[in-house]
Formats: sequence, structure tokens, C-alpha cells
Amino acid sequence: MKLSTGYVSIKHHGLVGFVVLLLSVFLVGCVHEPTKASLTPDQIAARAEKSARIHTELAAEYFYRGQYKVALEEVDEALKSSADYAPAFSMLGLIYMELEEDGRAQSYFERALRLEPGNPEIHNNYGWFLCQRLPEQMDRAIRHFITALRDPLYDTRHIAHANAGICELKRNNFSEASLYFRESLSFQPNYRPALVGLIEIDFQRGDVAMARSKLSEFIQKFQPTARGLWLGVQIEQSAGNSRAAESYLFQLQKNFPNSKEAKAVREGALK
Repeated sequence: MKLSTGYVSIKHHGLVGFVVLLLSVFLVGCVHEPTKASLTPDQIAARAEKSARIHTELAAEYFYRGQYKVALEEVDEALKSSADYAPAFSMLGLIYMELEEDGRAQSYFERALRLEPGNPEIHNNYGWFLCQRLPEQMDRAIRHFITALRDPLYDTRHIAHANAGICELKRNNFSEASLYFRESLSFQPNYRPALVGLIEIDFQRGDVAMARSKLSEFIQKFQPTARGLWLGVQIEQSAGNSRAAESYLFQLQKNFPNSKEAKAVREGALK
């Protein structure tokens, strides 16, 4: 199962790589691992944080695979290593957001921010949660994205820009959304959510022909996204091309059956 509800920013690497890393650490430790009693308090804290980081990154891998139970187990291990590790609480927020336990998700995001109020990834993820789950707090969501973007060391700025664009698009602020999407593309020229966002602006403004042309070009050049395929359904329905709309719908249900777009189509509505 692929992540379907948002564009979160989590630093993670291949699961196989982490297994290799953990094995290598174990093997080295068998040779000359210092005893805990011989370590300074700072070394003990550093070791605990390293363990928490590894388990949180493993949790992120399982999260992206849709294996939420295993992801929760990894977060639990992370917090056993370091009880105040903020990224682990942010990870819990993302997991419970996917599980549609929004109250728990919000409390974990807020706890993460209390622990690390300057962490841009947590601000981005919490902003996305507010945008998707609490639309009445959209201004607050945008403020969290802006806070994340103010960090000059934030290395996934294209995600926060695109997220802000998507949220502005939800409330039909087309000019602001367009600016955010273009800023996202200035950092990552082929970032698909931003490209689809610009096409969606054309469609929502009523330029169906332009949106249709751009989406066709997008589909030819890039692997489709759930949002892009859903947009294709809407565009072709507006153009009166039911066969093309059904083709997009088939691809959406086949490739992204657990996406919010596919679920909304099955329920007969998508906001």
C-alpha cells in the first residue's frame, strides 16, 4: 500500500540499507563494544538518540508501505531508547492520521512541536494534518508551512511549498496556490504534486482544454499520481469523454486502491 493522504517529509532510506547498517553495527560491537559503565553521560545520550533515530526511520519505511502496526512497534522501540525524541512523536501523528484517529494524531504532533519547536519537518507534517483534517484551521496550517520554509537548512522545501499550494487550492486561492507550486518547482523541477497542482488550477478556473493538454503531457512524461488520475477523471467528464474518464478511473482504482481519491470516487464524492 502506498502513502495516500499527503506529502509528508520524513528523512528515510531503503529498508535493506538499514538492515545492513544494523547488522554492521552489531558485528562491530561484538569485537570491541564499550560497556555502558565506561561511557560518559553525553555518549550514552548520543547512543540513545542514534537508536531512536534508526527505529524512527524504520518506522517511516513501514509507514510508507502501509504496514502501520509494524511502524507503531518501531516507534515504540524508538521511544524506549529516547523518551523525548520529537521525530518519533511526529511519526505517531502521521500514523494515527492515516488510521483516522485524528485526536490522537493532533496530540502527538503538538507534543513533537513542544519538544522541538524549530523542527521544520514537524511543522510541515502538522500543517498537512491541519489542512487535510481541520480545514477551519487552514490559516494555521499555512503558518506552519511558512515556519518550516523559514529554516534555511530545511532540505525538502519543495514539499512544504507544494503542501501550502494544495491547501490554498482547497479554498480557491488560485494566485497564492500558483506561487507556492512554482516555488516548489524551483527547488524540484519534476515534483509531481506541484505539477498536478498547476494543472488543477487551470481546471478549476474553467480552462478544461489547457488542463487536458497539460495532464496528457504529464502522464506521458511521469509516473501518474492518485491526484493526477483523479483529476483526469474530472477533466474528461467535463469534456464529455466518458471512455477516457473511465480509463483514468480504472488506473486510479488499480494502482491506488487505498488512496483518498479512490475511496472518494467509490463513495461518490471528493472535496
